[in-house]
Amino acid sequence: MKLSVVIPAFNEEQAIGEVVRAVPKDRIHDIVVVDNGSTDNTASQASLAGARVVFEPRPGYGSACLAGAQAAADADVLVFLDGDRSDDPRQLEMVAGPVMDDRADLVIGSRIKGILEKGAMPLHGRLGNRLIVLILRLLYGANISDIGSFRAIKSKTLFSLKMEQMTYGWPVEMVVKGARQGLRIQSVPIHYRRRIGKSKVTGTIRGTILATYYMFLVPLKYLFIKV
Repeated sequence: MKLSVVIPAFNEEQAIGEVVRAVPKDRIHDIVVVDNGSTDNTASQASLAGARVVFEPRPGYGSACLAGAQAAADADVLVFLDGDRSDDPRQLEMVAGPVMDDRADLVIGSRIKGILEKGAMPLHGRLGNRLIVLILRLLYGANISDIGSFRAIKSKTLFSLKMEQMTYGWPVEMVVKGARQGLRIQSVPIHYRRRIGKSKVTGTIRGTILATYYMFLVPLKYLFIKV
């Protein structure tokens, strides 16, 4: 099976080269870095490290992830991870393995059940994450422990979800729609590290507010929408 890695990135020139180089090349068909409007040298650093760079001018995490998925559409399995070094690509086998072996349809790396490096996730981020996971369990029966970015899914499965949330709601939408379609969803423990640079979400008041809004809105929205 062809396995491609998609890395959405916005102003990650300090970290992106290290992240790309850490991807286990012997298992990978393609590494796609999606430059989501960076104003620094993210694209050139990613290219120098060996990634294929695509550009997505529409702002938003979901926009970048979708652009990367479309660019790697010939892959059988897609792995998404962040470009700020918080996700460790060397754990790719742990995340992608259950999907590659057809033991799961969607796998999410769990920072909560794994090793959370000191300072890697602020308190408000941990509390918000736990609350969202609880809501997803109660409303949709999703048996997960985290809603993190490091995840694996079959390409055809992802496109069947017809993703709509092009900003902060993308990670939750994937779980909500997947649960409603009966996908086998599981969490696996990962080592989550301190990122290089400032978080675009939990590192700013605006990012925290917007992420919280979308994370809680999406589970409620799809209760009343047929997918």
